[in-house]
Amino acid sequence: MRRKDKEIKDKQEIEEIIARAKICRLAMSRDDQPYVVPLNFGYAEGRVYIHCAKEGRKLEMIAANDRVCFEVDLDHELISGPTACKYGFRYRSVIGFGRAFLVEDPGEKELGLKTIMAHYSQDEFHFTAQDLEKVAVIRVDLTFLSGKKAVA
Repeated sequence: MRRKDKEIKDKQEIEEIIARAKICRLAMSRDDQPYVVPLNFGYAEGRVYIHCAKEGRKLEMIAANDRVCFEVDLDHELISGPTACKYGFRYRSVIGFGRAFLVEDPGEKELGLKTIMAHYSQDEFHFTAQDLEKVAVIRVDLTFLSGKKAVA
């Protein structure tokens, strides 16, 4: 990270940012063509879970290149100044790199969906075999995480 003064080194703070974030952005690339999409997600034990339709661009891109990047951010606040160059922005963010895999095992698929739902709700959810059959679940095994914050 170029700006070491903005780096978040505390793993607990990084985990708290991920826990509070409501949307993650998943970046993929195929044939020198980048693609980024905002998604609901779940996070547990160094893994990000997302769900999607059983066919589509995300799955095609991951099948061609499983290396991905994800990003979450929060605590946004515009800081005005007397000139354009004196404006700033407060935020905290986390970026992670990893490999994405289509989850095939029904037990892990259910775990992924429960992880996603636990991110947004305290309720306990159960999924039928039909529920699991209707949706694709992608697991991103993270290999690197970094946090960044700007206070003004």
